[in-house]
Amino acid sequence: MPRPRKWRRVQAQPKVTYFKPGGVPARNLGEVVLPVEGLEALRLADLDKVDHEDAAVEMGISRPTFSRVLSAARSAVAEALVQGLAIRIEGGDFFIQGPPMRGFGRFGRQRRGRGGGRGGSHER
Repeated sequence: MPRPRKWRRVQAQPKVTYFKPGGVPARNLGEVVLPVEGLEALRLADLDKVDHEDAAVEMGISRPTFSRVLSAARSAVAEALVQGLAIRIEGGDFFIQGPPMRGFGRFGRQRRGRGGGRGGSHER
């Protein structure tokens, strides 16, 4: 039996959870699913320019795990951009770090299901 996945710490729930190419009706698009922790890894590494070791500490995971999450997220985004697919941000194993947020209970954390939460999977 595989070891249970460790929760990944993210700073906040994404403000936007769906991106699509302009000029194409959503019903005609395939999708790539980007897990919430993948978006967090992209934010830390590519937007905030945090090195992998520090980003892994911030997310509460090992450096190799951070690198795998980041690589999967980059692949999902690249696939969507090159193939003209929509990006749905959802799923994964994460909890929200910080003060309670509306809809996330007293402690500001919530576990998300894995449904579709693996980067690179798409529905057509």
